[in-house]
Parts: sequence; structure tokens; C-alpha cells
Amino acid sequence: MKIVSIKDYLKRTTEEKWALGHFNFSEDDAIRAIVESAAEFKTPVFLGTSEGERKHLGVKQSVNLVKAFREEFDVPIFLNADHTKSFEGVKEAVDAGYDAILADFSALSFEENIKLTKQSVEYAKSKNPDIIVEGELGYIRGESKLQREIIEVKPEDLTKPEEAAQFVKETGIDMLAPAVGNIHGIVVSSKESVDISRIATIKKAVGDNVYLVLHGASGLSETDLKNSINAGISVIHINTEIRMAFTEALKETIEKEPQETTPYKILAPSIEAMKKVIEKKLKIFSSINKI
Repeated sequence: MKIVSIKDYLKRTTEEKWALGHFNFSEDDAIRAIVESAAEFKTPVFLGTSEGERKHLGVKQSVNLVKAFREEFDVPIFLNADHTKSFEGVKEAVDAGYDAILADFSALSFEENIKLTKQSVEYAKSKNPDIIVEGELGYIRGESKLQREIIEVKPEDLTKPEEAAQFVKETGIDMLAPAVGNIHGIVVSSKESVDISRIATIKKAVGDNVYLVLHGASGLSETDLKNSINAGISVIHINTEIRMAFTEALKETIEKEPQETTPYKILAPSIEAMKKVIEKKLKIFSSINKI
């Protein structure tokens, strides 16, 4: 397979109006589901590990697992250090060989966010000029789980286009994760809706060379996802829906076959359940046959 850079694919997303899928994993069964789906549909994808997922699986282990799957399936899969909330964490992921980093200092003040994100960009690029660095601006509420409590997105949570332009200019990031009404996880008690016009305005403010990332996309409607792509989103994160598919299939398997003790037999239906979710999303993202 001809080597194509992440930026080449990102550029195509804006020109051709499709999005790269970003799917998280914390064990190799999820990696297999993601990569087999990517290979079948001939699509590039991001594989992500949050700080918790990296702690569980290991940073170097994650890099080497993805490398092995990339070589076996010969598809463009890129490893992202999702929601990295300390400079030490950024350094660890960069040094381990991650392809992309989300330096997430969005919980800090605007000034501190700029300072630490810029520091992260400078360090990452000094080690690997081709690495992709993402910053986050605004407050994206929720967690990657099924959430039954009411979550209200407040006006002050949302990313301001003029601040986004300044943030991008001063940090030098490649990708930006804005808060546009999106919520991490799947929200049961309140309706999640993204502000499509805000996405378009932010995209115009940051320019063509900075790519927008939609976090918290689990549970969003197909219409919201497609409209977000048309407005300027280049990467879409799905995590909770995969976790739920895995867990529900696992519970069902154990209930049906309580005497089974072989892990790979117990987990096989969960891999297929995750693949169904991933493949459905790839179709919505219009990212099929892009290799």
C-alpha cells in the first residue's frame, strides 16, 4: 500500500465532504473490530486511546499493537492519544510513537490552554514533524458512558469562533475540537443536538489548513452527523456506542453459554457487535473506498 499521510486524508475530507472515523479501544478485540471494518470498507481510520485506556493497556503496547495490525491488514490506521490532559502525558505518547495527540487543556483558562497546547505542539513537532496535534477549546460535557442524568449544555460552554481563530494562530495545532453542543457519551434524559451553523462559522474562522473534530458523536442522529460533515467536520469520534455493543453482546453470550470458559469464544460475538456499529458509522461518514 502506498503511504499516504494523515494530512493528505484530512485535506481530502474537506474537499470531498466526508469524515475520518475515530474509534477508541482498550484491548485488542476492539482493535480487530475497527481494523477489519476499515479493511473491508477500504477506509482510513483513527484508533484512539484515552488516558484511562492507555493506563489499562499500556502506551508502548498500544503503539506496537496498532503497528502489528497495520502491517497485517495493510490499511492506513493512525493512532491518536485521545484527551491527554498533562504535558507529561503528551511527551509520553509522542515519545512512544503515537501518530496524533489531543493536547486537551480545555478545562484551564483560555490563556493557559494556549500556553500548554503551544508547548505540546512544539515538543511533538520537534520529535516528529509529521505528527498531528489537536487542541480543544470550549467545554464538552459528559463522559463516555450511558448517562441517565440530565446534561444541559450552557451558552458559555460553546466555542467562540473569534477565540478559535486566535487559539489556532497562537498554538499551531493541526486539528481543533470545538464545543458545539456535543456531549460525551450517550445521553438518555436530554436531547443532544449540535449547532451546525457554529461549526461552519468556526471552520471559516480557523481556515482550510486546520481540521475540525467532532467529539461525543455517539448517539447523534445520521442527519446531525452528515450536516456536521457538510459544515466542516473532518474527524468524528465514536466510543460509547462501541463499548455498549461490546458489553451487551458479552452479557448475552455469558447468559446463553454460562459453561463456556474459553475467552476467545466468549468474546467473538462482541467483536462482531462492535463491527456492526463501526461499519454503520463508516457508511454515514461517507468514508468508504477512500484508500
